[in-house]
Amino acid sequence: MEQRFMLGDVEVVRVEELRGRFGSGRVLVPDCPAEVWDAHRDWLAPDFWEPEDDQVVGVVQTWVLRSEGRTVLVDTGVGNGRRRPGSPHFDRLETDFLGRLAAVGVRPEDVDVVVNTHLHGDHVGWNTRAEGAGGAGGAGGAEGAGTAGGAVGADGGDWAPTFPNASYLMPAADYAYFSPEGDAARPAPRDDAGRARREEHRNIFADSVAPIRRAGQAVLWEGAHRIDGHLTLEPAPGHTPGSSVLRLASGSDRAVFVGDLLHTPVQILEPECSSCLCEDPKAAAVSRRRVLERAADEGELLVPAHFGGSGVAEVRRDSGKFAVRGWGV
Repeated sequence: MEQRFMLGDVEVVRVEELRGRFGSGRVLVPDCPAEVWDAHRDWLAPDFWEPEDDQVVGVVQTWVLRSEGRTVLVDTGVGNGRRRPGSPHFDRLETDFLGRLAAVGVRPEDVDVVVNTHLHGDHVGWNTRAEGAGGAGGAGGAEGAGTAGGAVGADGGDWAPTFPNASYLMPAADYAYFSPEGDAARPAPRDDAGRARREEHRNIFADSVAPIRRAGQAVLWEGAHRIDGHLTLEPAPGHTPGSSVLRLASGSDRAVFVGDLLHTPVQILEPECSSCLCEDPKAAAVSRRRVLERAADEGELLVPAHFGGSGVAEVRRDSGKFAVRGWGV
């Protein structure tokens, strides 16, 4: 699904890497009552949720912004050939993501700024590619996913920045948290799933984050970071310590790219309900409510990272909570 639209003087283009069923909604958002899903199935299904077997429909994607003569990527997906033991959907993935970028007029050397809203693996993967990898980046199936065959980087090759001329904006708090030093300071996981996730975090840092720092292209920011006259990064901690949102203001148009503050529209309806992937669910809920309040009060379009249907929502206040006013632009 391609979406392309203008917000003031900024062009926005949605480029998908992967689309599919990403597991049970009750597992993904464990505190959200089942009756909330059922009460809204008429619009959640089929674009956002498949109620027959409780499967969230989601995407992994990049938002391309053309602002003040520069090309900005918001998050870079999973990447090809990565070892991801805790995420079967992402393990040894192969897609034609770079080909899809090319189809909307973006070559790797054209990218000026890469924004990683946080440093989870499905937001940093195409930061790098295996040294010497070709332009298209692999071939995917009909849904954009295939079985990896011969992932050079994952099997011991070197990883290099995919976008050689770009500055990569990374939250400093996430860099510290997911670095080997931060990993060593956290308690050892108690079960196999926890060990797999911890190994995955090490892999993500090694193949998609550390190579950018070594290349001198990483910008570790904190507090807030202005990209240009239209785009500003702000902290929204909870999903990860450095989780952030990107605000767009151009002319009378406003939008906020919220990363993983929202995984599914039920979290608009129940903002206190964080995903099972949040490092600090309570802090994530505080950030989510704050962002939703501003979006509703100031007419900001809400642009989440993973919604399976329209990637843009309008929200309004609704008796102390929030509701979806409309979709798309």
